[in-house]
Amino acid sequence: MSDLPEIDLTDAAVLRDPFAAHGRARELSPLVRLVVPGMTLWGVPRHAEARAVLSDPARFALGPGTFAFRPDLPDDLKPYLRSMQEVEGPEHTRLRRLVAPAFTPRRAAEFRPRIEAIVEELLDDLCAHAANGPADLIMHLTRPLPMAVICELVGIPWPERPRWREYGAAVAAGAGAAFVEAMPGIIEGAKAAVAARRADPRDDIVSDLVRAQDEDGDRLGDVELVGLVWQLVLGGQTPTNLLANGVEALLAHPEQLAALRSDPGLAPRAVEELMRWCGPQLLAFPRFTTQDVELSGVRIPRGEPVVAVIAAANRDPRAFPDPETFDITRAAPAPHLGFAHGPHFCLGAAFARVQTEVALTALLRRAPGLTLAGDAQRAPDGGTWRLAALPVAL
Repeated sequence: MSDLPEIDLTDAAVLRDPFAAHGRARELSPLVRLVVPGMTLWGVPRHAEARAVLSDPARFALGPGTFAFRPDLPDDLKPYLRSMQEVEGPEHTRLRRLVAPAFTPRRAAEFRPRIEAIVEELLDDLCAHAANGPADLIMHLTRPLPMAVICELVGIPWPERPRWREYGAAVAAGAGAAFVEAMPGIIEGAKAAVAARRADPRDDIVSDLVRAQDEDGDRLGDVELVGLVWQLVLGGQTPTNLLANGVEALLAHPEQLAALRSDPGLAPRAVEELMRWCGPQLLAFPRFTTQDVELSGVRIPRGEPVVAVIAAANRDPRAFPDPETFDITRAAPAPHLGFAHGPHFCLGAAFARVQTEVALTALLRRAPGLTLAGDAQRAPDGGTWRLAALPVAL
């Protein structure tokens, strides 16, 4: 491993432009060293090899999540924090089979009118704040949007939704003290939502999951249902960063912005290109080798952490024509890895796509003069490409 290109994920240059740093390494080698404090990982920066790793849980399996090892979390919470991202084999297959019907593109499309209403309400707030000067797009649109949608999907009672928006802000800000403080409230709220939908099913995702039953009568237990709500809260923040990154990218490419304004029907393709070009996940969740494996001609011992480098794979010239050009009119949806790939492909991808399409097209319709009104502030994060603030004028 010592002769491979090395990337320090805490290096200022890498944090400033991870796409360039990972791209240079990709062209030097099909494997790289990723260095984080106290750990070195095998990085897979090329599209075909990264896709293969994500598709092969028999050799590259997900390990226990970070929450299992955090001493600052109460033990009674931990069973609910174990998500589908941490299980493989028959257990994962069973859970995925039961929950998948609740997260199809058709189900996401059915929720579209409710998502549109949420977006319009948030845009009213954004416009009100922008009437007197610049407004932060993240504070008033992209950050509250996912949790407002999750509340609708889960069936959180209206009086409790302001508190859940606070939870969403804590989760979106990263795994700090506010994040940990929000956990008990999220789990208790999820328990209450599951109990309410068992007693009174409605048109929401929790009701779908409560009703879910396999041919052999298998159902989801309460701990699994609460865990799925937690997974929605945790994984459902993608639109926060994708939408903010996307607006910044469009403003930096005025010809692409003009194309989308003139043809809102391009929105689905625009979302796919934004996920490829500036998607929030720079790295996939680490996998661990279940045996000694050979990858790109290199022997990797059993138990080693292996990471698909999404930031590099999504701009791999072996997979994409003209990959360094941002083009929302690409002829076909790019086979990007922004939502991962294989058995752990993002469960909520269809809902994330619909949210981003709806919010982006509504924003451009409501804000014909949308421009940056100051410097975008990017959060230093080696694993996630995200903005801390995006001041805009409408």
